[in-house]
Amino acid sequence: MLTTHYVPGAPNWIDLGSPAVDDSVAFYRGLFGWEFRSAGPGAGGYGFFQLGGRTVAAAGPLTGEGASPAWTVYFQTADADATAKAVEQAGGTVRFPPSDVFDKGRMAGFSDPGGAEFAVWQPAATRGLDLVTETGSLAWTELYVAVPDAVRAFYRTVLDWRITDMPFGDATYVMACTGDDPDTSMAGIMPLQEGDRPHWLAYFEVADCDGVAARARELGGGVVMPGTDAEGVGRFAVLTDPHGARFAVITSVAA
Repeated sequence: MLTTHYVPGAPNWIDLGSPAVDDSVAFYRGLFGWEFRSAGPGAGGYGFFQLGGRTVAAAGPLTGEGASPAWTVYFQTADADATAKAVEQAGGTVRFPPSDVFDKGRMAGFSDPGGAEFAVWQPAATRGLDLVTETGSLAWTELYVAVPDAVRAFYRTVLDWRITDMPFGDATYVMACTGDDPDTSMAGIMPLQEGDRPHWLAYFEVADCDGVAARARELGGGVVMPGTDAEGVGRFAVLTDPHGARFAVITSVAA
């Protein structure tokens, strides 16, 4: 499960690239109750989504030419430069090279061999998100690529993941962990639906999956997949915000 006791390879940050940050702030405030705090005059419009003063995500304007609105998942690394080299050697692509973010940390962005984009965060003054797995915060991450088996070696090499096949009803779920203990699981790997694009999907915990999906529609978002039950896990839905950035919500079963 996700925790804020961050270790290498675990998700430790998430942010939204938006063509209109103010509009996105209004949408997610209405959906999750998030408030937005600017990172300051030198941050280029970047800022933090917060619940009760604790950072649960971030957002900023799109910067790359041709970039599409999207949520980006960041994974912790002890050395962003070494990770960038490992990505290239393992068949991935460096989308933007490692760079310092003031005194907060060092970041870099990549694409895996299947074409899914992700990033890494090397912590300094900012370790990562302040809150995960609670209502209104990041609860899970999932990778969608055409051939899940083809990216296993990449993530094992780059982020030192342990990847296992877990029985799930009549199917098998590919699960990634940061250690040998299944309790360190923090991501799943899924086959891509025909016609879809490779991507990482962030799940946010909510109290009422169907209610949040309906509210997303009211606020101008969309529903890619309506509320669906996953036995022993919870009820989830896949949504988009008004600019098309995809994310999921889940009402987890009680532990």
